[in-house]
Amino acid sequence: MSRNLKSIVSIITVCYNSEKTIGTTIQSVISQDYPDIEYIIVDGKSTDNTMSIVDSYKEKIAKRTSEADKGIYDAMNKGIKMASGDIIGILNSDDVFVSESIISEVVQAFEQNPDVAAVYGDIDYFKDETTKKVLRTWVTKPYYPAFFDDGEVPPHPSLFVKKVVYDEIGVYYPDFKISSDYEFMLRAFKANNYKPFYLGKFIVNMRMGGESTRSFSNVLIGNKEVRMAWKMNNLKPPFRFWFLRVVKKVLQYIKR
Repeated sequence: MSRNLKSIVSIITVCYNSEKTIGTTIQSVISQDYPDIEYIIVDGKSTDNTMSIVDSYKEKIAKRTSEADKGIYDAMNKGIKMASGDIIGILNSDDVFVSESIISEVVQAFEQNPDVAAVYGDIDYFKDETTKKVLRTWVTKPYYPAFFDDGEVPPHPSLFVKKVVYDEIGVYYPDFKISSDYEFMLRAFKANNYKPFYLGKFIVNMRMGGESTRSFSNVLIGNKEVRMAWKMNNLKPPFRFWFLRVVKKVLQYIKR
């Protein structure tokens, strides 16, 4: 892929006691064919063998740290602060990129659309590396003015954001347990009108079992935080929002 100006892409992986999956995630990043990747790992002071595995790849990792944090979004914020890339992506410690060329394709999308501040795509949810059975498919759509009003949201694991956006509007709200990524995207794209671009292809394969759906209480917490996210940004969701939000999640299981 030809490039007039090489963009450095910072990939941040946050982890805690992830010895079973961190190796696969790291291999997914270091096998990318895009040459200008700054890989950052932020560990929450794991008590298992996570950091031993991370250290075995130290020549491929630009920056790494292991210290106690206040949760996943606090860890993400640490990674963003450490990042020096023009573009930032966050790959969780139990997720993998769909191919070795996906970062090149993301960068190409930025280059071909210089007015966009972010690129996102689709994700599959699978059970484990052994079966690779897809349990849920999240196919989204191009951004439009009523995107969030209609219950849409870019899949955060697929999101790549220009660093300047974080510099200008801030990072993730650390007091949220589940939905700070939602609040950030709502803040960036709807409240501040940064332009995202839909790549129209799968970017990440994600293991099932995220915090937002781990338990019914977490679902309730997530919905409460989503409501707060709108309020924090001086926005009010339309009546159809809550109904469509549920319908779209159900369809992700049906259309897999």
